[in-house]
Amino acid sequence: MSKFQLRTKTLDVLVKIGDSGAFSHLTIDQTIEKMDWAHKDQALFTELVYGTLQRKLTLDYFLNHFVDPNKKVEKWVKWLLYLSFYQMHYLDKIPDHAIIHEAVEIAKQKGHQGIAKFVNGVLREAQRQGFPLFDTIKDPIERLSIETSHPYWLVERWIDSYGEEQTEAMCKANLETKPISVRVNSLKLTRDEAIEQLTHDGFEVKASLFSNQGIIIEKGHILDHPLFKSGSLTIQDQSSMLVVEMLDIKQDQIVLDACSAPGGKATHIGEKLNNTGRVYAYDLHQKKVNLVKRKAEQLGLINISTAAIDGRQLNQKYEPETFDRILVDAPCSGFGVIRTKPDIKYAKTAKDVDNLAHVQYELLEKIAPLLKKNGKLLYSTCTVDPTENEVVVTEFLINNQRYEVDPDFFKELPEFLNKEIEHLQVGIQIFPNEFNSDGFFLTRIRRKQDED
Repeated sequence: MSKFQLRTKTLDVLVKIGDSGAFSHLTIDQTIEKMDWAHKDQALFTELVYGTLQRKLTLDYFLNHFVDPNKKVEKWVKWLLYLSFYQMHYLDKIPDHAIIHEAVEIAKQKGHQGIAKFVNGVLREAQRQGFPLFDTIKDPIERLSIETSHPYWLVERWIDSYGEEQTEAMCKANLETKPISVRVNSLKLTRDEAIEQLTHDGFEVKASLFSNQGIIIEKGHILDHPLFKSGSLTIQDQSSMLVVEMLDIKQDQIVLDACSAPGGKATHIGEKLNNTGRVYAYDLHQKKVNLVKRKAEQLGLINISTAAIDGRQLNQKYEPETFDRILVDAPCSGFGVIRTKPDIKYAKTAKDVDNLAHVQYELLEKIAPLLKKNGKLLYSTCTVDPTENEVVVTEFLINNQRYEVDPDFFKELPEFLNKEIEHLQVGIQIFPNEFNSDGFFLTRIRRKQDED
């Protein structure tokens, strides 16, 4: 494929995600699946889409420096300029003249000669002047917002919750690429065997400290490796693996995963059960449930049952005290996974966070009675917003005094986590800037031991 065709496809995908609300990770994966690209073209496409999306607010700041903000510019032309600015400012292997030439040709093909002339003029001006600095932005919140491309309200909210230093570290980490991590399917081989084979095949890997099934891929294209294709490895973030580790699964147990799609944690539970017991994996939409079912089949798991149902209605399907373990990996704002889903930071609002917190609370209240007296319930989210995490859990515990945070939860955390992060009163918050993993909140709840 020519570079021109690759950039045309990149622009189409940016418009689809940026203006039509398509999910970035799914759209990128589906595009790569359809296109017969070499690895280096796949990597360039992914870099251009993610990089441009991640820096959208910064790139718009640049655009307003060169073009009167009141001038009407078609949306796709803006994305073409963002894409070109990103390459000119943040990448160093593509010469400016090639970037400008391709942008002008795309403008001619998708628009007309007038748009091509406009695009050429803006990019030539940026080449001559250079891009503006951020030092002239007086408001520190606005400066961090523009420099790291996070909405103003979100930066302000995080500073209120965590202070300026933590917020800045988190915003900057969200712009970086994290290494891929994989989970070894313990039904098929051990982690040591997987590491040995990958190392033999030229990969650079190391064991994850979050899970005894986790491996961090530092160098190598894992999607093409036979271990991945055979279902021996599953791509999963390290923080996400920790969630199931902290469920303390024992063989033959009956486990509920109330919000299971796309299935990473449900299949992890299935592996921990060693194909014994049963995992009942539910999610709201059948389409998402099909993902869980397909994933279980790929991994050779025969102990997972799936169905579409709202988790808040599971108390009508099951008798109280049915499950040994329950996972409520609640739907959330996703502010902990902005690195891999950058569209989240532009799409979510403060009102969304409040609405999600309401749903999360309802899930806990409806599902908790399904836990056996000596059972354990793991509540997790992939966000860093206290409203969806400690506020929800604290409110649940105040209003449902049969339950408490399991004191063994903190004792059973991996040793490095206990040393390096501060415990909250009701759980732990992992930030994306701490361990090169996703941001996650998790806690474990149990029924009080002295209740009837």
